[in-house]
Amino acid sequence: MHAALGNLEVIHTICSYIQLGSLPAFASTCRTFERLALDILWRDLQSPEPLIKCLPSDLFSTDRGRMVLQKPLDGMMWDTLCKYTSRVHSIIATQSRRFEAIVEPLGSLMLSFPSTPASLFPNLRKLSWSANGTRSATEFLRMALVPSLLVLDVQISSTSSVFLSVLSSVGALCPHLQDMALRIRPATDEFFRKISPFVTPPISQLHHLHSLSVWDPGNQGIEHIMQLRALRSLCLDLRTFSTSEGKSRLELPGFHDLKILGLSTDTFERALNFLSSLRVIESKEIKIDYGVAHSSSSGPTTLSQFFTILRERCDTDRLEHFTLLGNSGKIRAEPGVFMPLRACRNLTQLSVERGCDISISDEELCQLVRDWPKLDVLKISCYNPVGNTTMPTLHGLIGLLRLCPVLTSLALVIDATKLDGIDLKTPGGGTCNKYLKHLVFGNSPVETPLKVALILSGIFPNLEQVNLDCADAMQTKWTNIKQWALVNSFLDGFGIVRKRCTKV
Repeated sequence: MHAALGNLEVIHTICSYIQLGSLPAFASTCRTFERLALDILWRDLQSPEPLIKCLPSDLFSTDRGRMVLQKPLDGMMWDTLCKYTSRVHSIIATQSRRFEAIVEPLGSLMLSFPSTPASLFPNLRKLSWSANGTRSATEFLRMALVPSLLVLDVQISSTSSVFLSVLSSVGALCPHLQDMALRIRPATDEFFRKISPFVTPPISQLHHLHSLSVWDPGNQGIEHIMQLRALRSLCLDLRTFSTSEGKSRLELPGFHDLKILGLSTDTFERALNFLSSLRVIESKEIKIDYGVAHSSSSGPTTLSQFFTILRERCDTDRLEHFTLLGNSGKIRAEPGVFMPLRACRNLTQLSVERGCDISISDEELCQLVRDWPKLDVLKISCYNPVGNTTMPTLHGLIGLLRLCPVLTSLALVIDATKLDGIDLKTPGGGTCNKYLKHLVFGNSPVETPLKVALILSGIFPNLEQVNLDCADAMQTKWTNIKQWALVNSFLDGFGIVRKRCTKV
């Protein structure tokens, strides 16, 4: 054997080029290749099925389309199984017909394992579970909840008392968990009431938890979460039923040292009530993901109240990123709604993506960003109903650049038809931004592509293109898209000329 094949890094590189289906044959070539090939083959299981397939076929029979264990495993079979399971780092268990067919023998195997669960999967780091909570499936789940587990992602769609009992032990079984996501489908009141008492109390035992995504657990559950000193990312789904819906929330201490706080809601009232219940929120990033069934006349008022409460509760010196993401419905808003955010003087990213029609003039745009000299990303709606909304012009865009000189990404609907007073030779009057790489103008109206391209190339000398691929592109008139395509064509030409000049 060549000396190079004694180098583990060389063998690992060879294995990385072999298709997954060919690794078993490669592993059987010689013992030198076997270990690393099996490590790669078993590291990430897309299904628990290989745990059945690696055993002799005469162990199982078929009964009404389901596999049934016929006899117990002997010591040699357990050794074979453990040889493979000890290499598993992640498992995905998804509800499917195939999973239903193997879940019963799988559960029987787990029950008959002669040692502790930790010795079956000693290196398991990640478990993604979206299968049913039947008794047989729960038997496998119990064996996969081991002390080495770091990431747990569970979608609960059906339960049994045994399943809930196992979930209630997560804190004791997986004390080193760092990331956990728990979701309920369907999110009915009855389902929530049944599950929540089993799931929320163990969360307070997970002292190493860095990231948590969960439904609104109510006052008591929030108190449990506040005990997690290592927690840095918290995402709460306020759309699900909460025991606190029928009564007012208690005043709670709040959260400290968060990097991300994410709230999903179908009404701003729920988000408003949640923030109002906290004395303080210390987080670098806040993301609000909302959807409303239809536009509401009370939407702007509630939104204004939300930002007012946010300023009162939030550590304004700490907040750097704020995102408001609408998934359905539209809320019309004036720029004054966002003015409380001006207190966050270290803001580097503001994204208002979809779901909010903002009417804003040149002066109002400049007033809004005046206190954010560190702003790096600004996104304010890529589509607006042009006939009903006041839009900033290229004059406002130039003013924006003077106030926020380090912008690298900008999404903004502007009126690019009003060019009077802009000198095409020096459009920014000496102001330019060399950092901007991503520019979206959505359905901005434009009439003279050449002049607009001259202005953009003057104030953004390193910009290659205006991005025409925005989320609301389907609503943009075809004539608008063609005009902006012409702008991009001119920008391409200017870029070529500029490169030629630098070479001379």
